[in-house]
Amino acid sequence: MKVNVNRINILFCLWLTATTVFATGETTMNIRKIDKVTSGNGHHWVGDGFPVNNMLSYNSDLKVSPFLLLDYAEPADFSPTDKPRGVEQHPHRGFETVTIVYHGELQHRDTAGNSGKIGPGDVQWMTAARGILHEEKHSDDFTRSGGKLEMVQLWINLPAKYKMSAPHYQEVTSSTIPSVTLENGIGTLRVIAGGFGEIKSSVKTFTPINIYDITLKEKTSFNIPIPQDFNAMLLVLSGKITSAERSIEASELAVFASTGDIIEIKCDSEAKVLLMSGKPIDEPVAAAGPFVMNTEAEIKQAYNDFRSGKFLTGENN
Repeated sequence: MKVNVNRINILFCLWLTATTVFATGETTMNIRKIDKVTSGNGHHWVGDGFPVNNMLSYNSDLKVSPFLLLDYAEPADFSPTDKPRGVEQHPHRGFETVTIVYHGELQHRDTAGNSGKIGPGDVQWMTAARGILHEEKHSDDFTRSGGKLEMVQLWINLPAKYKMSAPHYQEVTSSTIPSVTLENGIGTLRVIAGGFGEIKSSVKTFTPINIYDITLKEKTSFNIPIPQDFNAMLLVLSGKITSAERSIEASELAVFASTGDIIEIKCDSEAKVLLMSGKPIDEPVAAAGPFVMNTEAEIKQAYNDFRSGKFLTGENN
């Protein structure tokens, strides 16, 4: 779904003009500064199918609520084989996993009865909530043919009132994701979640979130409005950009400061970036392995429920 952004830009300009008017009557853009640029916490394998660079983790000092974890499977070539690579069945509780595929093809199956296959440009949005077992593997076709795999997996926290709700699964194909052509043809922006001006994603979220998949041409710049109460981070997938006078290269994550209503992107070369922003969840976080709750007692209960088979039966505790 492609949309021309000329009218949206006009509305954004009017909005920006109204947001930062000083006593002198002059206006200015309040650019967000960058708190940190990181190249990740180290590379590791998830199962035998996903060599990932962990860019953000709930058990590190860097916190960007409502986001818990960000793994980037940088482009990697896989040879043809007969046995699908990936991750066997494993549990989750208390949050959502969002998988974005850029190259390759994955298949999913879970104990809530969901199954599906996603390829380049597609997104899988799984709400584990009170508990689910699932597996993620290379698709049968990709396994047999081999090729390049590139993907991002993001974990998003759930507010306490939704942590024990029923699991939910959303398979979002590329053709259903709104794609905005930016003014003067400088690039495109896909609205994976949330909204961009009047353009809205069909993805259901449990807390306000915007996820933009952006491609920009070289020697261009783009300013993106962002709510003042949202946290934000930006992953550069390819190319090199500058934001708030900080340089960010491919496979680097920029975490923005908490004040400012504009995120600035200037491209030194053609670039592809993933911009994630959301309203923080002001609640305690207790996490261990595949479970993210609010208290240690709830973590202990999650392990007990998993061992007793409640994740298979769909029982609540």
